[in-house]
Amino acid sequence: MFRFAIRNLLSRPLRTALSVLGLAVAISGMVGLFSIAGGIDRVVSQTFDQIPGLLVQQQGAPIPLFSTLPASWQDELESIPGVGVVDPEVFCRVNQLDTKMVINPPRFAVGMEIQSRLKLKRSIYRENVVEGRFFEMTDRSTNHCLVSREISISSQKGVGETITLNGVEFVIIGVYETGSLMLDVNILMDIATCRSLGRIDEQTVGCFYVEPDGTIDDITLKENIQNHFRGRDLSDWMPASTNVFSEFVKSVGQSFQSPAEKNIAGRESSSKKQDAAEKLASTSSPIEVRTADDWGKRIAEFSGDLNIFLGLMTAIGVSIATLSIVNTMMMSVTERTTEFGILRANGWSQQNIIRLMTLESGLIGFCGGAIGVFVGWLATIIVNIGWPGRLQLHAGVLLLLFGLAFSVGLGLIGGLYPAWRASRLSPMESIRRG
Repeated sequence: MFRFAIRNLLSRPLRTALSVLGLAVAISGMVGLFSIAGGIDRVVSQTFDQIPGLLVQQQGAPIPLFSTLPASWQDELESIPGVGVVDPEVFCRVNQLDTKMVINPPRFAVGMEIQSRLKLKRSIYRENVVEGRFFEMTDRSTNHCLVSREISISSQKGVGETITLNGVEFVIIGVYETGSLMLDVNILMDIATCRSLGRIDEQTVGCFYVEPDGTIDDITLKENIQNHFRGRDLSDWMPASTNVFSEFVKSVGQSFQSPAEKNIAGRESSSKKQDAAEKLASTSSPIEVRTADDWGKRIAEFSGDLNIFLGLMTAIGVSIATLSIVNTMMMSVTERTTEFGILRANGWSQQNIIRLMTLESGLIGFCGGAIGVFVGWLATIIVNIGWPGRLQLHAGVLLLLFGLAFSVGLGLIGGLYPAWRASRLSPMESIRRG
């Protein structure tokens, strides 16, 4: 029956080829789209496998770039049992690199306290220096920087050369390569230099990287850090520069109120703020401590939402491909009515007819899936090679096998109705219609 099914498909080569091609396009598109989410998961896992410490940042901030904490909390963190080294970091966006405006991919200046950074047992940047050297104590408060290999290649600047960031000249003392899109967009420098470059208040940091001393587990240490700062109010220490915009908006809104409304609003606002502060003080913490597992879970949630969107996009192409298979098999049934009647007259049962038709549609699904999976996998490799600093796609074995199985399933589903339709014809009716 297998040979018979193949001969039937090859007897109509153009129609079969078009069905296979339509399904291949749909499956290759599915593999390409879902490889985006796979690439994100892979980048995150590769990144945080190399970062064993904890990240302390402002509560509610999606990433450290949008976090602001008091620099004075470093001493308190270092006094908590289980904390080994605390490294404060600040971040600012590089809008201009040499004479070019930076839009995509983005570049960020990362300022780190060199003294504490050198105390870390594991440092992802230090461990991945491929040219030049890492920071030394003599690099504090200097315009020395480390760039990733990708930035070095794109800017055509190497060790010992100068690079201009936001109008300020820096000397490249080292080049690193972590292999992670999340980290290879950064330009490293001393924390004081980064504050000057980004006009960041000296009393603030973006986050604290905490390396445990190994005496207690990370989950317990995370809870201890959060409990230590529970009930703190970040607005108590916020520098005036961080509240300029919010105060401006507030003053504009008050300018449209009458004196009586201002007095009432002021009393109500004061009362609400006091009640809210008392409620939050007993329950909330102004900081959020994230481990590598926490980052993985957050990215997994994002990937899940992304997969839903990608699934909806893929469904369009899959639906068209399925209809193409149904159309092909229905036309095959129409053209082979006499053939089915002769087969039935020679002892073929309804189940044999159904098995033949589903086998033919399954072969279309397999061929289309195999081609689509290969093309989709090849496309991810080409994209990764062509744009290494912008995209990182990953089509894993499970995704490829799922694509193939899904394609075969579509082929079988697409052939069910035509097969059922063909099996219902009686031998004499089939021959008479033919």
